[in-house]
Amino acid sequence: MVLLQPDPFLNELTSMYERNTEKGSVWVTFKRSSMKSKATRNKMASAGEIVEYTCLVRATDGKKTISTSVSAKDQQRFQASYATVLKAHMSKLKKRERKERKKAAEGDKKTKE
Repeated sequence: MVLLQPDPFLNELTSMYERNTEKGSVWVTFKRSSMKSKATRNKMASAGEIVEYTCLVRATDGKKTISTSVSAKDQQRFQASYATVLKAHMSKLKKRERKERKKAAEGDKKTKE
């Protein structure tokens, strides 16, 4: 797993989406992390120090895994950039087929009679 800075992460995520346009999936996970071991966090908590948490973002397409760590102060900018990347690559999604409730209800009534 490669830990990248946020901007190169978004660039690599974009290329990952482009590679998997026709067939394939990309999984993205967000997790709260302090990037410190549990023992270190416990020592900091007992000493009265504040443990600063970051957001660990991971992305994988099954072959390649990338990750980045986003601090609280950079979270707004990262989320806006991430939303732009998602909107740009959501065009290949299929629209969900919906039945019209009224027509479906009428069809059910006719079959019962």
